[in-house]
Amino acid sequence: MGSELSRERKPGRDREGTAPGPHPVPDVAAYLSGRWSIERTVADLRNGPEGRYRGTAEFRPDATGGTLLHHEEGRLAWGGTVQPASRTLRLRPRPDGTAGVEFADGRPFHDLDLRTGRWTAVHPCAADRYEGTFTVVGPDEWHLEWRVGGPAKDQLLRSVYRRLG
Repeated sequence: MGSELSRERKPGRDREGTAPGPHPVPDVAAYLSGRWSIERTVADLRNGPEGRYRGTAEFRPDATGGTLLHHEEGRLAWGGTVQPASRTLRLRPRPDGTAGVEFADGRPFHDLDLRTGRWTAVHPCAADRYEGTFTVVGPDEWHLEWRVGGPAKDQLLRSVYRRLG
């Protein structure tokens, strides 16, 4: 019985319980377009608390059609409270299938190239360093892990995105 429970399939895992290999994506904007559910854990590695975020993401053309708006909206449970949380980013598609990711105000964030199914992005922010690993595990699921380090932060954010409808 114990072995049956240990073989239970986990999200983003294959039947053997291991993470599947990367799934190449020739056009990041075409792949991401649409609506996604998000499940995220947020761990404070320095002080110990862990939070959970559940929500949705939508990637849709902006009013000009030149970029994709990436808007996330959901609820974050952290430190005994639950509160709304959201963010908006912009993806600027390139002819080669990659994209530049910007903050909502147009400042550069990082590049995104999923042609091999996996990408690591680094973003310095004042004294902090953000390192994100994007892994596409299939046509309808991708994972994102951000490691944030700096004088006041030591965090690990793990997100699973699943296509809706």
